[in-house]
Amino acid sequence: MIRVLCLAAALVLVLAAPAAAHNVTAGADLRIAQTIAGSEVTVVVKGTTRVPGPLRIGVIAYQPVSGLPIGLEVHSVEDGHTVTGTAQAAANPQYTQLQVERTGPHELRLRTGNETAVIPFRVLVERESAGDFLIYGGLFVAALLLVGGLLNGALTRPGPAMVLAAGAAAGVTVAAMVIVFESQVPAPPPDGAAPTPTTSTAQGRPYVQVRMDTVPARPAAGEEFALRVDLIDGSTGRPVDDLTAHHEALAHVIVTSEDGRYFRHVHPLRTAPGHLEVRLSADRPGRYLAHTELEREDSGGQLLAADFTVGGTAKASQKADTVKRSGQTGAPATQAGTTVTPRLQPAVPVAGRPTTIELDTPAGVRTWLGMTGHLLIRSQNGEFFGHVHEMGAPGSRVRFTFNFPEPGRYLAWVQYATANRIVTVPFTVNVTASETQ
Repeated sequence: MIRVLCLAAALVLVLAAPAAAHNVTAGADLRIAQTIAGSEVTVVVKGTTRVPGPLRIGVIAYQPVSGLPIGLEVHSVEDGHTVTGTAQAAANPQYTQLQVERTGPHELRLRTGNETAVIPFRVLVERESAGDFLIYGGLFVAALLLVGGLLNGALTRPGPAMVLAAGAAAGVTVAAMVIVFESQVPAPPPDGAAPTPTTSTAQGRPYVQVRMDTVPARPAAGEEFALRVDLIDGSTGRPVDDLTAHHEALAHVIVTSEDGRYFRHVHPLRTAPGHLEVRLSADRPGRYLAHTELEREDSGGQLLAADFTVGGTAKASQKADTVKRSGQTGAPATQAGTTVTPRLQPAVPVAGRPTTIELDTPAGVRTWLGMTGHLLIRSQNGEFFGHVHEMGAPGSRVRFTFNFPEPGRYLAWVQYATANRIVTVPFTVNVTASETQ
């Protein structure tokens, strides 16, 4: 009996595959934010349970849109099978159902107007574990042996009957052991998962280097331009094409003017391997700062900084891009005609110590980028940038805790989403030095 139990335990360990790689979860929805056609949307690819099978795709709009059709094209990287459809962006969208034929790497191509984005993803389907095989196999064998033992007993053959009964007991024991210990054994990776990282990437990947430019090279105030972000592997010099979803986006780009009156938090389109692009317009000439947040597979998050210059002459303020801020810590700020007052504790923050920042919100706040609220902070000179979140469920307020690294003046923006728009609340924070400094 002991030998049987040891054999069962060995089989469980041998047949179990390594744990699934980072960001690989069969059945989970993939959510990727995109700034496309001047709108902020989140593309949702529903998890599928089988192949061939249905793949449902929806586009959630976080700003008012009217008749924004987005062309969909799902392409299998391995066999080239392609299906197409159309989705309508809406606050509560109808999902478009397409058909996928196999697991593994795919690309979702989005088209609207003259903009195109290519989102890489994997179709994953959970596979049966070795534990399930042992459980059902053990119970099936036990049932057969038990029936055989009963028949032998009925024919007055006690010796064989006892052997068969012992075998049935062993089968039940194996099944019971697997049930007890299965939760402690790593689950096998789903069908379609990426290969296990090699030794060279298991310890993390090199940092990303960024090259940023605009088209045209010197955009004019009030005119649309394309901000292009090229991502380069710091070791090989090749394009970086292994970004993972980081807070529901492949990359977050925060663009601010030097004075902080222009602010945009956008999610560029992946147009080619290692190449991201987003369309913007700025209402005033001058120097602009762009901070890009991203994360590579099998690596950590990274913040990349760059700048660019806008020429021309100042244009009329654009409500979508220009914010009015107070020059006083915690004083009222306005956004889209709404006056709000952030509350700080302590009222005068001290460098190196936690500061709590609260802001009242209207009813109907919904999660955006996986969070209820976002706090983005930039030093006056632009050399420091921070980004933290409200982790709780939507309610009547958002609350953040932040540790300002140095004394000085900071520009801050709180963002949250309501039923039909993204609200941005700007304010400034004056941080004093610690008494021990």
